[in-house]
Amino acid sequence: MDLKVIKDKFVTLFGENYRIYTSPGRVNLIGEHTDYNGGYVFPGAIDKGIYAAIQPNGTNSVRAYSIDYQSYVEFEMREDDRPEEPWARYIFGVVREIQKRGFEPKGFDTVFAGDVPLGAGMSSSAALESTFAFALNDMYDLGIDKFELARIGQSTEHHYCGVMCGIMDQFASIFGKKGHLMRLNCATMEFEYFPFDPKGYKVVLLDTVVKHELASSAYNKRRASCENACNHIKHKHNEINYLSDASYNLLEEIKDEISEEDFMRAKYVIGEKQRVLDVCEALEKGDYETVGDRMYGTHYGMSKEYEVSCDELDFLNDIAKECGVTGSRVMGGGFGGCTINLVKEELYDKFIETAKDKFNKRFGHEPKVYDVVISDGARRIS
Repeated sequence: MDLKVIKDKFVTLFGENYRIYTSPGRVNLIGEHTDYNGGYVFPGAIDKGIYAAIQPNGTNSVRAYSIDYQSYVEFEMREDDRPEEPWARYIFGVVREIQKRGFEPKGFDTVFAGDVPLGAGMSSSAALESTFAFALNDMYDLGIDKFELARIGQSTEHHYCGVMCGIMDQFASIFGKKGHLMRLNCATMEFEYFPFDPKGYKVVLLDTVVKHELASSAYNKRRASCENACNHIKHKHNEINYLSDASYNLLEEIKDEISEEDFMRAKYVIGEKQRVLDVCEALEKGDYETVGDRMYGTHYGMSKEYEVSCDELDFLNDIAKECGVTGSRVMGGGFGGCTINLVKEELYDKFIETAKDKFNKRFGHEPKVYDVVISDGARRIS
């Protein structure tokens, strides 16, 4: 990211004094559709994010300019002055959520931009929320802990942006650590860092540039399937609070009580929990072949059991196998978006060339390619 563009625009609009803050987007190596089932996710912050020049302005108003949208807004820090522009609501929401927690940040000026690709499943919105939550906490010495900063971002999505998201995206953006992935237990919020610096490999996302319309309704149906299976298990085993607490044996006990579809959804979730644990164990041994094998297992589960893949994603996964890629799977909710791929460096160029060529011939456009490096979370950089 060229910070000079942000700095120059800030000087033009607001003056010479500012501080620079940033928060990253994220990838999730493994652990999909597990968050709302009380399971594990395994994200990492990446080397692409949101960058903002910020400075207190001595008022109770926010003056903000988005370089990416070439748009300027002003709003006061009260509920009835909610801005119309969607991008500004993320900043407004963060301010309001901080205030709801009993803190009183003052007004500020800001210019910001990002290099997180929009719509590619790398959580640019969480990066934006985390940038401003971290900055206001630091700038006004509010003393808010990191978990609460992540919750502030999540609450912003819920109350000001209309997205009932989990905590993973904001958690990864705030807690990211260079060279490490994070295993987060979504039921208890306990987490642990795991080294991830795969020498001789690259992590690359291939973006199908498609998003199928049934995603939101299909998401709700799958969530209902999981809750139904969990309730049937809990009826016999009261200690089970989340589907991820269950085993295959407990699922088999209620197989005849639920639909075949609900059984398949639950089977995927229980298997995905184990795949995350297998990957953690493999990383501690530097065993990237097992990591890759479990990634392929996740893709199979999401495609055939949870049924949230699509032709474009399955096609890219098949190409990865053909090219000898160590691991590949759909990343995110499904029905479009990206595959995440763990590729040996000597196979990288051929894989990208083959994927672009074959995908273009089949679907009429090339996938976008994003190389990512696991990096640090929210911070002040100037």
